[in-house]
Amino acid sequence: MSAGGALVCWKCGASLAGLPLPLGRRDVCPSCRAELHVCRLCRHFDATRAGQCRELAAERVADKTRVNDCGWFVPRPEAYRGGGAAMAQASRNALDALFGGAPAAATPSRPGSPPDDPFGK
Repeated sequence: MSAGGALVCWKCGASLAGLPLPLGRRDVCPSCRAELHVCRLCRHFDATRAGQCRELAAERVADKTRVNDCGWFVPRPEAYRGGGAAMAQASRNALDALFGGAPAAATPSRPGSPPDDPFGK
């Protein structure tokens, strides 16, 4: 692990400083409970490469976010890329600003009254 950065969760960005290294297969993030012995937290993970792994000798892992038995696993501090809830909220705020807020709740019609005419006839 590099001296420049502390190890953080690949999913939520929480500090993993309290966990002993090397990370075991059963280790999970204390904040979001995400599995940690996963490709997304490994220094060999590269989303731009075929198989998404720089280690040519490593066996292929289908789900990069699930725990695996890869012997080449080495955690990397810069695994967290942001996003998640913070990114979703920022996107919602941008949409609300663009479209004028959340849609209004539909007003219930009176029982027995005809539905509103969508074509204005």
